[in-house]
Amino acid sequence: MKQLLLIAASVLFVTMVVTAQTKWTVDKSHSNVKFTVTHMLISEVEGSFNDFDANITTKGDDLTGAQIEATIKTASVFTNNEMRDNHLRSDDFFNAEKFPEMKFKSTSVEKTGEKTYKITGDLTIRDVTKSVVLDTKFTGQMVDQRGNTRSGFKATTTIKRLEYGVKWNKAVEAGGLVASDDVNITLLLEFMKPKQ
Repeated sequence: MKQLLLIAASVLFVTMVVTAQTKWTVDKSHSNVKFTVTHMLISEVEGSFNDFDANITTKGDDLTGAQIEATIKTASVFTNNEMRDNHLRSDDFFNAEKFPEMKFKSTSVEKTGEKTYKITGDLTIRDVTKSVVLDTKFTGQMVDQRGNTRSGFKATTTIKRLEYGVKWNKAVEAGGLVASDDVNITLLLEFMKPKQ
């Protein structure tokens, strides 16, 4: 009987270890959410969002099978031009008053190399949800002076803004749009796991 209880306890312990989850939170002071669009077919304009949050729930220190969620406050858009930023907050683009947040929720995380992943998930902008793929690189891990484990990632993707109802559209004589339909997104993110 004692041996049976010992085996059961061992199985329970192993199950708990395997299924134990770890939650990583983004360190916003060391992270950036950036985007670029082509302007007038000849140059790129950069922008960022200054108010965002993200977390990763893993079954270990590897991203495979992780659950990732993020929110971005649309009113926090910043392109270093007040007039343009106000236009981006309007209904021509994000309509920050009606749609205050963009959201991302992962549906799968696949390891594609020693330090690379393909993260697939649902991106919602202006209440339109579409699947996107983030090409992601693990950039390193370390323990800081306070004993917190930190991990860095760089993720990129390209979306079509018009598909999300980000609809402002003005043609140029040479063909194409003043602001391109394609939006290139770059996420430079540092996540922290509190010390145990």
